[in-house]
Amino acid sequence: MNKKIIIAGLSVIFSLGLQAQDIILKGKELFGKLEARHIGPALMSGRIIDLENHPTNSRIVYAGTAGGGVWKSSNGGASFAPIFDDYAQSIGVVSIDPNDPDNTVWVGTGEIWTRNSVSIGDGIYKTTDGGSNWKKMGLENSERISSIQINPKNSNEIYVGVIGALWGDSEDRGVYKTTDGGKTWEKILYINERTGANEVIMDPNDPNTLYAAMWEFRRTAWNFNSGGPNSALYKSTDAGKTWNKIHNGFPKGDLGRFAVAVAPSNPKIVYAVVESKEDKGLYRSDDAGGSWKLLNGDFGLVVRPFYFARIVVDPKNPDIVAKGGLFGSISRDGGKTFKNLGNMHADIHDITFDINNSDRMYVGTDGGVYRSWDGGSTLDMVDNLPLSQFYQISVDNEEPYNIYGGLQDNGSWYGPSSSPGGIEARDWKRIGVGDGFRVLRHPTKKIIYSEMQGAQNVWRYDIDKNNTKNVKPLQVKGKADLRFNWNAPMAISAHQPDRFYMGSQFLHVSEDMGDNWKIISPDLTTNDPEKQDKESGGISTDKSGAETHTTIFTIAESPIDEKIIWVGTDDGNVQITQDGGKNWTNTTPNIQGLPKNTWVYHIEASNHSKGTAYAVFDGHAQNDMKPYVYKTSDFGKTWKSLVTDDIIGFARNIQEDYENENLLYLGTEFGLFITIDGGKNWSRFTNNMPAAAVHFIDLQKKTSDLVLGTHGRGIIIIDDISPLRQINQEVLNKDVHFFSSKPAIIKEEGGFGGGSTELQFVGNNPSSSGQIIYYLKKRHTFGKMTLSIQDNNGKEIVSLVPGKSKGINIVNWDFRTKPPKVAAGKSYTAGGFTAPRAKSGIYKVILKKGKNSYESSIKLENDPNSSVTAAEREAQFKTTKELYDDMEDLAYLVYQIDQNIKKAEEVEKKDPKAKKIISALVGELNSLKETLVVTTGDNYVAEAEPQLREKLALLYSDVANLFEKPSLSQIENKETLKNRLNEAKASFKKIEAKQVAKFKKYLEKNNGGAINIKSKEEFLSK
Repeated sequence: MNKKIIIAGLSVIFSLGLQAQDIILKGKELFGKLEARHIGPALMSGRIIDLENHPTNSRIVYAGTAGGGVWKSSNGGASFAPIFDDYAQSIGVVSIDPNDPDNTVWVGTGEIWTRNSVSIGDGIYKTTDGGSNWKKMGLENSERISSIQINPKNSNEIYVGVIGALWGDSEDRGVYKTTDGGKTWEKILYINERTGANEVIMDPNDPNTLYAAMWEFRRTAWNFNSGGPNSALYKSTDAGKTWNKIHNGFPKGDLGRFAVAVAPSNPKIVYAVVESKEDKGLYRSDDAGGSWKLLNGDFGLVVRPFYFARIVVDPKNPDIVAKGGLFGSISRDGGKTFKNLGNMHADIHDITFDINNSDRMYVGTDGGVYRSWDGGSTLDMVDNLPLSQFYQISVDNEEPYNIYGGLQDNGSWYGPSSSPGGIEARDWKRIGVGDGFRVLRHPTKKIIYSEMQGAQNVWRYDIDKNNTKNVKPLQVKGKADLRFNWNAPMAISAHQPDRFYMGSQFLHVSEDMGDNWKIISPDLTTNDPEKQDKESGGISTDKSGAETHTTIFTIAESPIDEKIIWVGTDDGNVQITQDGGKNWTNTTPNIQGLPKNTWVYHIEASNHSKGTAYAVFDGHAQNDMKPYVYKTSDFGKTWKSLVTDDIIGFARNIQEDYENENLLYLGTEFGLFITIDGGKNWSRFTNNMPAAAVHFIDLQKKTSDLVLGTHGRGIIIIDDISPLRQINQEVLNKDVHFFSSKPAIIKEEGGFGGGSTELQFVGNNPSSSGQIIYYLKKRHTFGKMTLSIQDNNGKEIVSLVPGKSKGINIVNWDFRTKPPKVAAGKSYTAGGFTAPRAKSGIYKVILKKGKNSYESSIKLENDPNSSVTAAEREAQFKTTKELYDDMEDLAYLVYQIDQNIKKAEEVEKKDPKAKKIISALVGELNSLKETLVVTTGDNYVAEAEPQLREKLALLYSDVANLFEKPSLSQIENKETLKNRLNEAKASFKKIEAKQVAKFKKYLEKNNGGAINIKSKEEFLSK
């Protein structure tokens, strides 16, 4: 055989062998201790789907949310905590087992108020420990679960209503039943693939009697249809074996969505709000559905049935009825008349009455949970539910940087990434109303662009002047009417700061911040007339503009070449111009494996190569829940899919890392996914990161913070992702690897938060400490492991607790060294816990793991904004060191006193004859000690007068926490205390020379042993 062939073959085998040894880490094994940080906000909360009371404990309330999971309150709704973070965050219904209400709760996922921006569910879940742990119990293809009814006499018998798919046909719709606690399910009512069960109600006195509202519906990206011949209200009296329509008295013809409720105190009374063309409104039956009578057709009862289909009856009074709606309605005369509920956020989705007091109510809205104590006349918002639903976010370069974003039904806002005391509600500033979408900060000016739905308004806000101007592009002569998406795209040029882009079906550009516009493209969409100007809504007309289609949805100017602009449309076109808009090419035909007309949700133009871009396609509006993520490196001539089986949920956004082009961040409907190898392998990030829909991702260049805009859990930040940039196979094969990091800044900041109460949400600040970041190939479980900060001479400055997890570990150093040894006393002194601050410079980092030692370094730099001179800084260090030494001198002095007293008291117990010598000795030592430390009191009510230790510690702490030089009064006080310390030392010397000397002679004479006193060095080393 040819020698060259043999060598080539061996090379291939060797190469394959190397590839086989690649280490692929996933999830927590890769990310280690990198953690997400939640900053809210909660003052503009988010949509609540379902509220449920504990049947016997009025303090326990559950809230199911549109995109933020399930939250539980144990204090009557004053505050809530999340209990469902690891699972689908879109909730349809929460149901408490009446037989075991403290422990057993069921959750059906998938939002049931079917607007165009709703997320999806993935089945039904159960907890048997009050929400600590959950188990999926099936119905994985249900998509939207509306109802869970549990037999109050048999927990194994459960009925579930499945609305099903919103965007396509599905045979998984209908009413399901289990008789074995969810192990198996039987479909007991099914109409067809377009008709789902939007409500299932059980008679509270007879679990065999059930009502099921069946709803025919369909949403597309350009239309919505509610109602049809198959919508109907059914009743079963034999536990679901047979069903009959109960329409006696209902309107004729096609019906839509029903809202249904049975009065708990009198099940013969049933209320139903019926969607129909004629005689729509609230119907009442007094014979358990045998016949119906129309009582009321108020607008508040019938508005937007697809969005408001919840009616609730007071548990004790069948004539008190509440209905969700634009403002919510309540009747106290059995449905004859209604009035609006109290002042709160609009769009009311659920109401529940307190189990003991009907004047106490909970209301779920598009803006969070509200509570009332007076029957809905006045309402109070729950302030700690950070459920805000961002469509898009962006960041600026301020310090601290700000995050900007638009919210579902809650306007547009911006707030800081950190704030004294944490990020509070008052830190957020409103910059828009309505449904907020894109918000962008001008790169060099204090100008913010924001918009509301459908580009009805496009605001240019001057922060300094507090001035707002609408700069929306308008139709021009010779051009068609403009079609703006509900979430209209905006972009700012990286090359020309005043250049501002917007998209309708055309690409618009302004060179003067929106004052004047020109169109630089033809219609870039398919311009399909079948998807335009449809009469949306079905039985109830609902033409809000949310279904405007064949529009531009995403715009990306290349950060490398301003002539290269990418545009993506909601009907599937990926267009590119390489000459600033003169010529355009549709690259979608070049994308293999992509279904036709799939929505182009985001295009990311690369920072590394001008021919490279990423495109994320969202097919869920075509009932296609697969992720579609592509990359081109040749201006769209060819595209490569980056999707692997690791990705869960349809994708919405991608961010390329600014420094490492193989590091990509992907937002899907079920969370954040990261790849470090260009898309070959993806890992889901779950460290304090819920499975929330990530609608937008931005990367702050200065801090390397990854900022996520979620649609249900507000803003989430992963601080400093730079370690991920450095991970490669060489790193992964090391037992220990220290990541290089930017210098740690000793910030000269201080201040106070605004004073939020314990019931208000406050977003966490990032750590202000220096960080030592390293990778461990394996988790450290056995043997000693230490982490030490040392100076250049190898002297230990401080010992830190090392992280031992597999993957990335982060250890914070607050720039402090070891605190001084503090004199023992009756009470503690807070100032004594203060450790001196380390000087700026480079320090060794020594990690010892078993017998092995690993070394790195950390650089500390003074605050670049500091006004403190080097001489002042040196004076502060010098005085701190002197006070530190005084603290330790005092500690050693008190230690010597205590050891003498201890020995004397031991001897006295054994030999009462020594009392005379001991009494004199102990008396003088205690008299001296009482001037040095507090020896009485309880440090609170019976607080003693401060002695030398307390005064010295207070001064030491004040000076150690300074950055500038100490004041003259502090220097004078230091000298005064130093003199007192010297006097105390002298007094002790006298006692040693006289009383202690006598005591030692006694000990020698009577074989009493020595007084055990360590040297000062030994004492201070412990």
